[in-house]
Amino acid sequence: MNKIVLIILAILLPPVAVFLNNGAGKDLLINILLCFLFVIPGMLHALWLVLK
Repeated sequence: MNKIVLIILAILLPPVAVFLNNGAGKDLLINILLCFLFVIPGMLHALWLVLK
């Protein structure tokens, strides 16, 4: 998938970006929990995984 699209998704819908980049797994669960707690940590986690 195009990296620019993943970066935009990581900002708008972090769990979707993590799912498209890494699939269903522990990273997706961590991101969903971070998004439930606060949106910004979930967004940063998704950006980190996409850019890694």
